[in-house]
Amino acid sequence: MSEAFKSPSSAKHAAKDDEIVERRTLRDYYIILRERLWVALPLALIVAIGVAYYQSRATPLYRSTATLQIDKPEKIVTTQNVVETGIDTDAELNTYLQVMSSGKIRSRVLESLTPQERQILQRPYLKDLPVGSAPPAGVDLGSLSVQSIRGTFLVSISVSHQDPEAAALVANRYVQQFIQSLLDKVGGSNDYAVEYLQKRANQLLDAANAADQKLQDYMRAQNLVSLDNSTNIVQSNLTAANAALQSARLGRLAIEEQYNLVKKYQADGRNLLEITAIANYGSIPDLSKQLESLQRDQSLLAERYLERHPKMINVANAIAVAKDQLDTAIKLAIADLKTNLEKIRANEQTLEQEYAAQEKEQLRLRDLSIEYKSLENQAAVARNNYAQILDRLSQTTTSKYLEKIPVRPLDPATPSGAPYTPDFSRITRTSISLGLLVFFGVAIGLSFVDDRIKSAWDIESFIGANLLGIIPDLSSLKDEEKYRLVLDNKNQTGVEPFLSVYSSVKIHSKLDFPKSLLVTSTIPGEGKTLISSNLAGSFARHGKSVLLIDCDLRRPMLHRHFNKPNESGLIAWFEGGAKLDGNLVNDPLLGISSIGSNLSLISSGGRSKSPTQLLESPVFGQLLEHLKKHFDLIVVDSPPLGAVTDSLLIAERVDEVVYVCRFNRAFRKHIRLYIKALRSGKNELLGVVLNGLSHRRIEYYSNYRYYRSYKKYYGTQD
Repeated sequence: MSEAFKSPSSAKHAAKDDEIVERRTLRDYYIILRERLWVALPLALIVAIGVAYYQSRATPLYRSTATLQIDKPEKIVTTQNVVETGIDTDAELNTYLQVMSSGKIRSRVLESLTPQERQILQRPYLKDLPVGSAPPAGVDLGSLSVQSIRGTFLVSISVSHQDPEAAALVANRYVQQFIQSLLDKVGGSNDYAVEYLQKRANQLLDAANAADQKLQDYMRAQNLVSLDNSTNIVQSNLTAANAALQSARLGRLAIEEQYNLVKKYQADGRNLLEITAIANYGSIPDLSKQLESLQRDQSLLAERYLERHPKMINVANAIAVAKDQLDTAIKLAIADLKTNLEKIRANEQTLEQEYAAQEKEQLRLRDLSIEYKSLENQAAVARNNYAQILDRLSQTTTSKYLEKIPVRPLDPATPSGAPYTPDFSRITRTSISLGLLVFFGVAIGLSFVDDRIKSAWDIESFIGANLLGIIPDLSSLKDEEKYRLVLDNKNQTGVEPFLSVYSSVKIHSKLDFPKSLLVTSTIPGEGKTLISSNLAGSFARHGKSVLLIDCDLRRPMLHRHFNKPNESGLIAWFEGGAKLDGNLVNDPLLGISSIGSNLSLISSGGRSKSPTQLLESPVFGQLLEHLKKHFDLIVVDSPPLGAVTDSLLIAERVDEVVYVCRFNRAFRKHIRLYIKALRSGKNELLGVVLNGLSHRRIEYYSNYRYYRSYKKYYGTQD
């Protein structure tokens, strides 16, 4: 075909292949989301639920806030040696804020805590402490936040802690120690009583520490966590050792019984395979079955052959080998049973030693209980005395100089009724937002990664070819029905798509009959044989004399679909001399057979691993030209372009090409490459047939509404 017959639109698209830019509409994005719903939605749910679970598992924190009011005096101080602590500037207010959150105030708070208050602060950690573990040495004061309320002289002191009572305690204690630091500044802690109480408190603190140290030394010397915990641990270990020992004894008795039974069978000369433990061990069942099978074969052969016959000798040798293998396997089973017995006896002995050690440890703890209780009571009394004197010291130094400082407690901190974190409403909003982000991101991201053919836009805009029609998914039909749909005309809804392709081929074709038409695809399995069969049947149904040729010489299929032999055909004709003279229609080597009204078939005539010798030969093109004298249309079914180059060789000999693409199978970039190669030849690419779409996908992947309209107008007739 000359260049004058090439499609202007095809030439335009070929020239601008590299300039195509994909533009998506809202409908395209709807299709993307719908197609990838079952990938993006589970991922989004996993991420959203995972984040929500992780955040909801955060440690609950409670926040308590105490409020201070800072007075701004308006008097003028002229007396010397008088400390004025009033606030006149914002800088002084900010200085107060920094002092409240300083390490000095924090240290004062720590020093002011009584043992009971320290237990309150340690309470969240003690409840999750493993049995027998020592309590934490430090004290968690939580997280402190000191802020001034804008436009006022009010200061809020907020503390976050895992325990609501601890949060309120620490917030109030920060207020008390800040005020106490101001009192110390103006001399409120220099009285004799305060000095005496402080000295006495230090003495009692030393006594309490000494009592605690004595108790700790005793526990360390006796290797105790605490008496109760150590007793519980030993009791638990004793119970576990007893249970393990009983289990080991039962196991040992069971294995000894099996082993003694084996010894008895050996002594009596009985068959060890009667013992279940031996018969089911390792490969013994298979070897026993093999030996029985060989012995049956020997019995059958003995009826037909003498003892020295080769077959009798072979089976005798096989029986001997099988017996040796069976004896070896039995010995291995006995050895394994003996090894297991020795192991379990050793384990039983170890468990007996462990049980005796735990009993001894239990008796030792019982003897230590009296002395331990005495030391524990002494430590408790010393701590209580220290707490009482510390409380008296605090009362003495609290209010004497309170009128000289410009700070007043306004609202004390109270325990919060509910944690402020985790915030489930915020977690819900975050999880939903993140889930939506992952859902849309995954769906749209996959659309840019997935380059497979899917829609009419892919064919007409990206590839730059005409869409000849869309063939629905016909997997529900039998193979013998699919390839004769148009010929048999039994399933009207299945026939109409092929008639639509037939109409598009006629519209886009610029050549008169007779002519040849190549049907090809990118990769195997895209339905080119189905399209070529029914397209040929469509032309035959409209009165044209059509010849269908199977040029897939490596993997011919047409003869199977039409129940024809494959002894004659292209390969047989070529190997028989490739004669072009005479009546080709009746040539027995070519084997043209009728498969329907106005439709004939030339099979491949066998298989060939290297068919290029035939396809490159000039006689192949001459054969097509001679056959045009007898037929109006020659439809050539060829191999896929992406698998072999046979189709490019065939394309040089035909007039027009129809390209088949299966939905979501081949990549767009590959299809563009092969179509560009076809357009570089002298044939006309009529367009692309999109195959394998379900009725639902046809509706939302293209603007074709044939199937819905057809059913509404004609009904569902078959």
